[in-house]
Amino acid sequence: MKRFLVRRLLFYLPVMLLVTIIVFSLVFLLPGDPAVMLLGEEADPKLLELYRKELGLDRPIPVQYAAWLGGVFTGDWGRSLRTQEKILVELRNRLPVTLQLGLLGFALSLLIAIPIGMFTASRPNTVGDTAGTLFAIGGVAIPDFWAAVMLIYLFAVILGWLPAGGYVGFFDDPVQNMKTMALPVFVLGFEQSAGVMRQTRSSMLDVLRQDYIRTAHAKGLGESVVLVRHALKNAFIPVLTILGLRVAIMLGRTAIIETIFGLPGVGRFAVTGVTQLDLPVVQGVLLLSGTVVILANLATDILYGFLDPRIRYT
Repeated sequence: MKRFLVRRLLFYLPVMLLVTIIVFSLVFLLPGDPAVMLLGEEADPKLLELYRKELGLDRPIPVQYAAWLGGVFTGDWGRSLRTQEKILVELRNRLPVTLQLGLLGFALSLLIAIPIGMFTASRPNTVGDTAGTLFAIGGVAIPDFWAAVMLIYLFAVILGWLPAGGYVGFFDDPVQNMKTMALPVFVLGFEQSAGVMRQTRSSMLDVLRQDYIRTAHAKGLGESVVLVRHALKNAFIPVLTILGLRVAIMLGRTAIIETIFGLPGVGRFAVTGVTQLDLPVVQGVLLLSGTVVILANLATDILYGFLDPRIRYT
């Protein structure tokens, strides 16, 4: 197992280096000049040139990349062009909000998708299977921003049960925190659960046709024992692949949801950076997002090895 872990870690090191190159290069594709954006188009050309030199934009691109990468490793991710705040500090302050939203939404999607997927697979071509299929189609077809607006109108405007937006820290007021996170978590979890449910159903259908499942039934084991103990473990590997890929999708969804509900998370920070053409902010958010996706895929590979020993011994 140790050799398997070392091999996976060594595989992702060049991937991480490639991510840094892409993140650094993408910024040059964005329109606009940072100096002009801050000082205005009517600024003195000499002042613009001085500011470009201060930002290091006059140096060759490889030198800029080396300096930027060195700052990343030393904890200097630059400052926002608009607010002059340290980007790493901003990300550290906003990351707990996004983590709470993402983890709760991820957990909710599993709580919805896995049971429904198992249930529909065990009863194919029935009313329950049709209802589960309609649920999955609805989760994929309904845009999350539309669902967010409708839920705000129902639970915040009409019923008045939950706040329409804002954020309160969990340690400041746990009850109010859960109230402010209830609607965003449901929107994120519901949207993500649809695809996971369909993959769970498909994988379970393949596994339930295997001989060892019929043998388990012949031994007199209950249906729940056969589904959970024998079928789900073997059917979960394709589902795990989908879950690893869903991390990147969820990061994009959090930006929309945080903006709608006014959550001070990394996603909203990214939207602000893009709309204001704040290039260092965009770089920082992209680098953090890429790191999270790589860590999620690494965790997926490690879980593969635990679920199927053949993988780690290959």
